[in-house]
Amino acid sequence: MKGITKRFGQVVANDSIDLEIRRGEVLALLGENGSGKTTLMNMLSGIYQPDEGEILKDGKTIYIRSPREAYEYGIGMIHQHYKLVEVFTSTQNIILGLNDGRMDLKAAEAKVKEICDRYGFEIDATEKVYEMSVSQKQTIEIVKVLYRGADILILDEPTAVLTPQETKKLFAVLRNMKADGKAIVIITHKLNEVMEVSDKVTVLRKGKLIGTVNTSETNPQALTDMMVGHAVSLNIDRPLYPNPQEKLIVENLTCVDEEGVKKLDSVSFTANTGEILGVAGISGSGQKELLEAITGLYPVKEGSVKIIKSDTKEAVELVGLTPKKIRQTGVGMAFVPEDRLGMGLVGSMGMTGNMLLRSWKKGKGALVHKKEPEALANKVLEELEVVTPDINYPVRRLSGGNVQKVLVGREIASEPEVLMTAYAVRGLDINTSYTIYNLLTEQKMKGVAVLYVGEDLDVLLELADRILVLCGGQVAGIVDARTTTKEEIGLLMTQFNTKED
Repeated sequence: MKGITKRFGQVVANDSIDLEIRRGEVLALLGENGSGKTTLMNMLSGIYQPDEGEILKDGKTIYIRSPREAYEYGIGMIHQHYKLVEVFTSTQNIILGLNDGRMDLKAAEAKVKEICDRYGFEIDATEKVYEMSVSQKQTIEIVKVLYRGADILILDEPTAVLTPQETKKLFAVLRNMKADGKAIVIITHKLNEVMEVSDKVTVLRKGKLIGTVNTSETNPQALTDMMVGHAVSLNIDRPLYPNPQEKLIVENLTCVDEEGVKKLDSVSFTANTGEILGVAGISGSGQKELLEAITGLYPVKEGSVKIIKSDTKEAVELVGLTPKKIRQTGVGMAFVPEDRLGMGLVGSMGMTGNMLLRSWKKGKGALVHKKEPEALANKVLEELEVVTPDINYPVRRLSGGNVQKVLVGREIASEPEVLMTAYAVRGLDINTSYTIYNLLTEQKMKGVAVLYVGEDLDVLLELADRILVLCGGQVAGIVDARTTTKEEIGLLMTQFNTKED
């Protein structure tokens, strides 16, 4: 790719970028959110077309106008969100859209098996997708690209929803494909994985190419400095809080959705003051429902949720209360939900208006005092470096990362006794992520009980004091983060999925 530029209105997503991808190599593409990684690869895979520059393959200029044309040039992209028909078999999904659909299914199954045997994939060519694990679904997407003859493969955050064991299997497959002469590009933010599987690393920052380095000649700290533009500490402090006490007590919590499916099955645990309790699990294991049930946003079929008030030591039962009534009890609970705009903030309001929702005082008549919310908005703006034209600019027009900064900043500023966060750093750059980790640790050392739902096990192991592992809506285990391993957590994350019904 030479001199590639892509604009969206006034925003320059990619600014004259040069990129070289070689056969038999794994190239990691690194950069903060909004640096232009996915946009650049979307042009290589035919989703976008560049405004300037050219793409050459084997020395010849090519024009890629669609994903179908990208396949004709041997280029395929495996997206973070899978595009599969659940009621079809793996083979049916792989051949979907090829020719006129009248294909020899047995021959296709044989070819799928041949590809799997060649590279070390583990899928059943005749199994229905809805019966498969997340890693098996990802495997189908990769085999689909190989089936179409791709020799350049682009993987967007391929390990985001995988257990450590599944990640190791994926990396083994990638090495097999590399040995077979495939060119592989991985878009990721996990530096330890970059160091493990890649041969070269290309770093983008704010749409510009910062540089390409050999993985063997760099380290995570140097790569972070390239991404951010200045030195960033990659250390997470985990001090011990003296004399922790029970704060949040959950017993036999059971929740059922509208279709009668159990989302939480007799979940029990305790979160203590001065503790960060990490919550781990494969996506969809009940993390979202757990936090929403505690905060009164999801109906509870059975069980109990109690918070011990710090002043009276009274155990307040929360099950059956609305979020408003929970707040009226004075238990002091804050929640950073997964759905930032739908549940967390009002998109049409600015930062001041959204701070007002958390801390408002009645004025005369219908008026409210805005001094405190404005001061809070300016504090969050400065400390978390929110990028916005002004504090009254509608938050729905901000980037996802900046929306998250506003939400996290507001909830922490409410001085809660219990702070629950669902993917608090999703969409944030490394610099701001570590700022959030430090803020959560500060809350812990003030005696707050923190529940941190995260997807990066390395961060959970460094940040949390204990880790609650969910699998299929059940507690698979609660482990000491200081002594456990990623492998142990990975096994717990799939504990009930490996048992026969």
